[in-house]
This record gives sequence, C-alpha cells and structure tokens, in this order.
Amino acid sequence: MNRVRNAVNRANGRLPVKVAAVLLAGSSLFGSLLGVFRDRLLNSTYSNYNVGLDAYTVAFIIPDFMFMLLTSGALSVTFIPVLSERLSSGNRESAWRLSFSMINFMALITLITSVLIIIFADIIVRLVWPGLDDSGHGLATSMMRVIAVNPFVFAVSSVLASMQQAIGRFTFFALAPLFYNIGIIIGITVFTNGITIFGFQVFEGGIMGVALGVVLGSIIQLFVSAMGLIGMGFDYRFKIAWRNKGFQKVLHLLPARSFDQGIDYVNSLVETSLASRMVTGSIRNYQQALTLHMVPVNLIGVAISTAAFPQMTERLSQGRPDLFRKELQTVIRVIIWLALPVATISFFARGYLAQFLFNGGNPIVATTFGILTFAIFFRSVYHIASRVFYAQQDTRTPFYISLFTIGLNIMLAVIFTMKFNMGIYGLAWAQALVSAIEVIVLFTIISQRIPNLFDGAIRKATWRMLLASVGGGIVTFQAVKMFELLISDKSFAATFPKFMFIVLVGATTYIILCKVLHLREAEMVIERLRSVLFMQLRFKR
Repeated sequence: MNRVRNAVNRANGRLPVKVAAVLLAGSSLFGSLLGVFRDRLLNSTYSNYNVGLDAYTVAFIIPDFMFMLLTSGALSVTFIPVLSERLSSGNRESAWRLSFSMINFMALITLITSVLIIIFADIIVRLVWPGLDDSGHGLATSMMRVIAVNPFVFAVSSVLASMQQAIGRFTFFALAPLFYNIGIIIGITVFTNGITIFGFQVFEGGIMGVALGVVLGSIIQLFVSAMGLIGMGFDYRFKIAWRNKGFQKVLHLLPARSFDQGIDYVNSLVETSLASRMVTGSIRNYQQALTLHMVPVNLIGVAISTAAFPQMTERLSQGRPDLFRKELQTVIRVIIWLALPVATISFFARGYLAQFLFNGGNPIVATTFGILTFAIFFRSVYHIASRVFYAQQDTRTPFYISLFTIGLNIMLAVIFTMKFNMGIYGLAWAQALVSAIEVIVLFTIISQRIPNLFDGAIRKATWRMLLASVGGGIVTFQAVKMFELLISDKSFAATFPKFMFIVLVGATTYIILCKVLHLREAEMVIERLRSVLFMQLRFKR
C-alpha cells in the first residue's frame, strides 16, 4: 500500500514545461492509437450497419455540444489563470474556495442539462437530423439518452484536471482520457454481446452496448482524474462560495469562452445535419475523416499549448511580458516545425490512414481526410494563438473572431454541398479554408498587441521549415509510389510496416533538410538521437 501511495505522490509532482509537453504528447499519441483501434473495431463489427454507425455518431453530438458549451476548454483558459493568481500569492484558502465552488457549480448546471437531454432527445434528433430514417432516428434517440450522462461526469473531471494543470501536475491529467477509450472498447467487445448477471440477461446487447461502454469510460476517467488531487491539500466542501472574488471573476470570463466553444460545435451540428441528407454512411465517413485530422492537432497543437499555458499565465502575473514574448516565440516555432511535415506526410499517406480505420480501406474517408490535412497546420497553430488572449484574460476577442469564422464556415458548407453538390468533400473544403482565415486574423491582432513577436528570425525560420517540408513531401510521395496499397493489403499487419517506412523516410528527409538549413529545432533532435545512440553503443560494449 505504501508503494502505491509513494508512486502516486511521485506522479503528482510538478513537471517542467518540456517534460509536461512530452508526457501530454505521448499520452495523446497513445490515446489516438487507442482511438484508431476503437474505431477500426467498431467499423469492422458493424461494417454492414451504416444506419447504426450514423446513429451512434449522431448520439454523441448534443451531449458533447453541451459539454463544450458549458465547460471543456472554457474552464482551462478562464479558471486556470485566476486559480494560478491565488496560488502564486499563497492564498490557498481562496484558491480552494474557488475550486470547490467551480466543481459544485459545474456539476449542478450539467446535471440539469443531462436531464433535459434525456427528456427532449427525440425532438432534438428529429429537428437537427431530419435526414435519418425511422430506424436511425429511434436508435440515435435511445443512444443519446444513455450518453447524456457525459456532460455531468466530464464537467467534474474538467475542473479536477484544470486544478492539476494550474500547479503543474500533468500525470493523471494525461492518463485519464485513455481510460475513456478503454471503456468504449469494452462496450464494443463485451457489452455488445449482452450482459448476464447470475444467469439472467439484463441487457440484450447490440450497438447500444457501445453507448454503455461510453458511460463506463467517462466514469473511469473521472476516478483517474480524482487521483491527481492526492497530496494537494485540497479542502472540498459541498457548497458554492458565490461571494468569492475569484469565483465571480471566472463567472465573468466564462460566458465569452463558453459561447466561443459552443459556436464551434454549432458548426458540427450544421455539418452533420447536411450530411444526414446525403447517402447513408455520410455522417460516419465525415466524422471519421474529421477525427483523423484532429489526431496530429491534439498531438502537437493541443499538447504543447496546454503544457505551455500555465507558465505563460505565470509570466504575465509576474509582470514579465519580455519572457512571455520570448517563450511564446519558442512555442510557435516548435509547433510550426512539427505541424508542417506531419500535415505533408499525412496528405500523401492518407490512403494508409483510412486503411487503419476501415479494414480494406475507404476511398471517401481518404479523400476527405486529404482535404482536411490542409487544416492540420492551421488548427495546430490556432491553439497557441488563442491561448495568448486567454493568458491575458481576454476571452472576448477570440469569441468575436469565432463568430465570424464559424458563420463563414457554415455559409461555405451550405454553398459547397447544396449548390455545387460536393458532398462531404464540400464540408472538408469549408473547414480547411476557414481554419487558415481564423489563424491569420488571430495572429494579425496578436502582432499588434505584442510588438516584434514575428521578428526577422521567426519569419526566416518559418520559410526554411516550409522549404524543408516541400522537400520531405517530394520524398514521401516517391515512397508512397514505391509502396502502393494493394488489394490484398487489408490487415493492419500488412499495411503498418509500409506506412512506418513511408513516415520514416519522409521525416528523416525533413530533419536532414532542416539541419542543412540551420534550424535549431532539427539540431536539438539530431543531438538527442546521437546521445541516445552513443549511450546504447557504450552500454553494448
């Protein structure tokens, strides 16, 4: 027992930004692999049941929408800066009052939301996704009522995770989401076969079992998140300190960021509503391509920005805008350096990536994802750009920009799909174009607020990175031509070695070109690889 306690205490130690970024990226990578395995398993289990897969996809959207609207990223960028101020000043009593008030407040409003979703699920599905047939409508309604518990469970988990981020604890914050996917995998492999207790069948099984797995995963995620509080000295109380100034400040900042998050999800509602009017399976195909393109965004943009954000807010609270600008430049360079080759390699290897989700591949998903690879770079950069405003406790500017870009995205999606009959490809092109516009607008405003942020050094470095990614892309294209997907390449074992060779060739070319172009990011990676290699050689001797 003592060993377990000591291990938990070590895991809950404060981590440096670089270590935290590696941990978050690693957990995001492992979570993404779990997600790919989950989707491949689900797609193969119900390969002949497109109605069920569309219904399953639809069932998530409203619960996720309410979670995004009420909590999600809104907490991390409004709650963390205020909590950090209290902790850095040594006022732990006020910090804990703020924390337990946020837990109870979020639990209350999301519990009400979950109950409302359960009551009105039938009406919601009928209004938002009129293209579903009767069987799809009924199944989506039933699954949505089960998954409706998620906003409540995730809200509490998010507050706990934000508390840990504020003091530099990232271990359990990084591990918790992995168990969500594990719960869904249990739902696919176990619950879909039915649940029997003491010889009595209490659940018949089928795709509804996946919805039960979703709930199981969210509950396990909450439990793991709570482990991150061990040793923190947090004093929980079952009340809301309405007069706490920190709590009032968060409530003042929260609406703009919450609506910003919610508006982003309105776009998903419109896109899936448009897809429901297309051929059966369009909702699932588009969602799979969209999820696939978010994997590198989460690995790069979200992981690095999340790890850097607490220190960014700390620099401003210390009155050191010079260090804030210097560290921001470093983070921007790293994200650009990683996102460019990943987007390039993903574009040429899109067929392989679709193959991992669907046994035998899916040309529609591959093409849709190929379009969305243009958004990978901009979505990755977006996360650090938006956090600049949140570190300055400005949630309104990103909100106004989102109003404009989401409106533009919806307009383009409608035009591309309904006027030009581009199908889900039109939805993807709308996403790609708007992601670029949003980042350009954000950085234009940031450059006015932070003079010399984009100085000559960072501009030259970006052009060199772009040149290196073009060279890496050419080599990647040639590698894909050499190792084309064959009709017989249906299993994961047959395609993964080819894919890894293509990635290795493309990435190595990119790093070598960056080294030739004197980019310090490549020099750091090469030096690290060299030290590891020589260390292993010495060990063998």
